Amino acid sequence: MSISQDLAYLRAADLDEALRHLEKDGACVHGGGSDLVTCLREGTVTCAQVISIGGLDDLRAITPTSIGALATIAELGRHEEIERRLPALAAAARAVGSPQLRNQGTLGGNLCQKPRCWYWRGDFHCLRQGGDTCYAAFGQNHGHAIFGAEACVYVHPSDTAVALTAYEARVRIAGPGRSSRTRTVPVDEFFVLPADDPTRETVVGRGEIVTAVEVPAPPDGHVGVYRKIRARGAWDFALTSAAIVLAFEGGDRGKPVRHARLVLGGVAPAPWRAAAAEQALVGRRLDESTIAAAAEAAVADASALDHNGFKIDLVQGVLREELQSLAG
Repeated sequence: MSISQDLAYLRAADLDEALRHLEKDGACVHGGGSDLVTCLREGTVTCAQVISIGGLDDLRAITPTSIGALATIAELGRHEEIERRLPALAAAARAVGSPQLRNQGTLGGNLCQKPRCWYWRGDFHCLRQGGDTCYAAFGQNHGHAIFGAEACVYVHPSDTAVALTAYEARVRIAGPGRSSRTRTVPVDEFFVLPADDPTRETVVGRGEIVTAVEVPAPPDGHVGVYRKIRARGAWDFALTSAAIVLAFEGGDRGKPVRHARLVLGGVAPAPWRAAAAEQALVGRRLDESTIAAAAEAAVADASALDHNGFKIDLVQGVLREELQSLAG
């Protein structure tokens, strides 16, 4: 399928130039481009001018506390410092798509990618396309949401966003004026739920660009894992995923949990923090009864659609298996 839209193209020399041009009507930003090109071909995104930021090497840096938005997913998956310091993020990066997509795709693009709902990407004038109906709510919805699905039931497809939420990351966003408009948003607040606005996925506004993700130091002695369940072993998006970051009293896995972040993917329009499951873990030893209680608490507020009730069992199964592995 070819792109039917007539496009102008600008390769920005620096961030200021990119921001100036993004203020114009119909401008869109191009980083790795794997999702943008697909959306342009499908007609789900319209664009008059593509502003490429691919030449901005200062947005590629990976440091112990900050990851540039143009760092590729493949780089994150094999980066020794990320693997040591943020193991769940490294695992999430390795779970993304295929080797080709990981080499092309960027962290910023992975966070900002569009939903994979087959109704929105098909020939349906759905709620996200300005209509008044979410067809997936009563149609074929086995891949759709069981949490946070008021108004529209798509799921956010990002793997890295799930892990970054578990690590309490913050997203740095630059807008027109750069220094005066730069803001940093907790990743928990970065995504927009359909109940607030069914036409947007993130808080990134017109003329703004995600430039980096800041990740604070995790608790000393923490352990982190990411697990993704999908129909095929590669390429596919998550039916269910989970990022778990735990720390134990005295760094001893036989002692009570002192810090817990459990975040689910593939089940909501944004990475879904399982706060009730976290509460079931903190202050308790990670034994069978604690793990069972956490898994049950994680799905207490789940609401299945006609074809995706299996996701409730998947969430519980994934959490049980991964928590048992962390118990040692």
